[in-house]
Amino acid sequence: MADRSKNTIATLRARKRERQKISMLTCYDYSTARLIEQAGVDSILVGDTYGEVCLGHKTTLPVTVEHLVTVTEAVRRGAPTTFLVGDMPYLSYQVCPEDAIRNAGLFMAKAGCDCVKIEVDRRLVATVDAMATATIPVMAHLGLKPQSIHHLGGYRIQGKNATDARRIIEDARMMEEAGAVALLLEAVPTEVAGIITDAAKVPVIGCVSGPLCDGQVVVLHDMLGYGGGHPPRSVKVYANLYEELTHAFRAYADDIRSGAFPTAENSTSMPEPELRSLRAVLTNGGPAGVRSVAADKSATR
Repeated sequence: MADRSKNTIATLRARKRERQKISMLTCYDYSTARLIEQAGVDSILVGDTYGEVCLGHKTTLPVTVEHLVTVTEAVRRGAPTTFLVGDMPYLSYQVCPEDAIRNAGLFMAKAGCDCVKIEVDRRLVATVDAMATATIPVMAHLGLKPQSIHHLGGYRIQGKNATDARRIIEDARMMEEAGAVALLLEAVPTEVAGIITDAAKVPVIGCVSGPLCDGQVVVLHDMLGYGGGHPPRSVKVYANLYEELTHAFRAYADDIRSGAFPTAENSTSMPEPELRSLRAVLTNGGPAGVRSVAADKSATR
């Protein structure tokens, strides 16, 4: 792929104005980030789903700022021109605006993010406003909020009745007015997502929220059939890496057990003169145990 210019929030805004869809994937490592950038994906979210799909936790809650900043730094090195969103973990922004600004600063200054994402409703309008005032670009995450999973009682579609839908629509407007540069809608009905997207001047990214959003994000492991986390039933699987990798790992283990790998083709040998010199040194001057082994090997040749 030819070199491309840096994707910025201005790039995403232009995509919205021109009705060009925005692609976003989660990512958690340098090598995969390189591939995502080379493939031309517009944006990467370093999600707190890292805790589930990479660390094996049952929820995203155990992930820390230190975890995600380190991972995000690696992703940035792999994808220097992709619009990069850092996901702020549980209790890194909810306690007070000062904490939110301080922790977001690590994602922006240390990890090189273009934006940070926080899970919000109208109770955090002041936090979004304070972060925007501190020049921190915020993507406001509405609808299903995995960090509130115990409060919600499970992974459920949000906004299915008129009252809840209206509240999400109003919250989205409040976040934009508070200074959010983008919105992310997770697990809301298509109709609700369409109303918010039409009304918003900022880009709206959907996650299991239908086709009417300005763009889409899915968890990398879900779209690759990799396993882990909580893949939605509706996710489109583009490759079945679970089967591919299991087959590769099994074939590797079988080759080791049978002696099919490594062979001479997979190995490096010393030049014969150097090998003779080594044997002579070990036989004449090496430690007693080594001399004995070297002599035994020489006697068998």
